[in-house]
Formats: sequence, structure tokens, C-alpha cells
Amino acid sequence: MNRFITTECCIMGLHIVERLPIEDSRGFLERIYCKDSLGPLIGNKSIRQINHTLTKRMGTIRGLHFQYPPDMELKIITCTRGSVWDVVVDMRRNSPTFLNNYAIRLAQDNNRSIIVPEGCAHGFQTLTTNCEMLYLHTADHVASSEGSINALDPRLAISWKDLALYRSKRDVGGPMLEDGFNG
Repeated sequence: MNRFITTECCIMGLHIVERLPIEDSRGFLERIYCKDSLGPLIGNKSIRQINHTLTKRMGTIRGLHFQYPPDMELKIITCTRGSVWDVVVDMRRNSPTFLNNYAIRLAQDNNRSIIVPEGCAHGFQTLTTNCEMLYLHTADHVASSEGSINALDPRLAISWKDLALYRSKRDVGGPMLEDGFNG
């Protein structure tokens, strides 16, 4: 039995995954990943790393982060506690959706995950306190391949929620897109 409904979004390779929990009087069981069901969406890649984050303050923005080649990664992202405004930006030079962004609310109560393709930047803003996120990565983290763009870059026109904005020093210092940026 398939425990997922998947929908491709407006950015090439970006998919929304709706998880279908099994519920009874005790609670629920919910599958986060299944190679047979979601494997075709991640191609010949396998999950190499799983990360878990906690963001304590409502209104915090984390991101926008990505990894440069040859260490690019596909990510499956799930909010397991609280609620976030999750944003993906297509950074792929030859993509028909280059520099487009897509945002969706991920929350513990809506059973959604997103599959972020390689070459896209990702970030989120917390809509509640104490948000926990689960990241499944198809590549190991390589510090020398880290990249970021400033989440408040006006060229991206991201519709962040109207909350107090808290960001790390690293994210505040993230570069704005330069004239002629081509991916």
C-alpha cells in the first residue's frame, strides 16, 4: 500500500509529498520515506545523511542554503513539530524556472514533506515556537561546498510572513545576487 501522494510543483523537480498516516485510538503511524514509493523521485541516489533541527523562536529565518557541485544534494524536508513557511529557490542556470521560488506551509499537522532537487537553495521561516525539522540528504555535507544567498534579496521577491525576523550572522551576511548572476 502506498503511503504517499506526490505532486510536482512549479519548479522543475520539486515535489510535494503528502504522507498518509494510519490512525487508530492509540495515535498514528506515518511513513517519512520509502524507497519503493519515493525512490523514483530521487533517481539513482540514496539517502546518505539525516539531520534534525530545532528552531526555538517564532519568526526565525534559516537559509537560503545549498551546496555547490560536485557536492550538490537532493533533500526531503519534513516539519515534525510546529509550523514553518518553507521556501525553495531554483539556482540552476539552464532551468526553465531559474530564480523562481516556491513556498509552502509545512507543519506537524498537515502531513506534508517536500523534495528539493539538486541545485536549489532552501530556507524556511518559523511560524510557531520550537519548530523541529527533519532533513534527508542524498549527499554528505561538505563544508567547502556550502553556499548561500540572502533570504531578503529583493530580486527573489520571497513572500516571508509578517513576523519579527531573526537570522544567524551567517545568514544575515549571505550574499545578494549580483548583476548578471547566471546560476
